[in-house]
Amino acid sequence: MTPPVGPPALRDRIRLSGLSATGYHGVFDHERREGQRFVVDLVLYTDLRPAAAADDLTLTAHYGELAEQVCGIIEGDPVNLIETLAERIAAHVLGAFPVIEAVDVTVHKPQAPITVPFGDVEILIHRERA
Repeated sequence: MTPPVGPPALRDRIRLSGLSATGYHGVFDHERREGQRFVVDLVLYTDLRPAAAADDLTLTAHYGELAEQVCGIIEGDPVNLIETLAERIAAHVLGAFPVIEAVDVTVHKPQAPITVPFGDVEILIHRERA
C-alpha cells in the first residue's frame, strides 16, 4: 500500500457518496423541462485530529447539513454543463466550511442523452482553498 502524500491535513478525508437529487441541468430543452437524477460524490480534505481529540462537531464538517445543501444545489438554478454544477458545489463546500482545505466533487449524470448504451457520465474536479 502506498503511504499518503501531502501535508497531514490533506491525508484525512470525509467521503460522501451517492448524494442524489433531481435537477434540470443540460443543454437540451427536454432536460430543462423534464429533469433527471444527478448523483454527487464528495471527498473533503481536512485535518480530523482536532475534532477527534475534542470530540467536537464544530471542528469538522457537519456532513448531514452538507448533504442537504448539495442536494439543494442540484435541485437549484439550472446550468448547461455538469462541469458548472461541480464548480458550484466545490465553491459552496469551501465557502461554507472553513475547516475544509480541499474538495473532490464528482457529478454523475446516469441518464445523459447519449444514443449508445453506457453506464454513466461523470466529471471529477479537485479544488483547494486559495
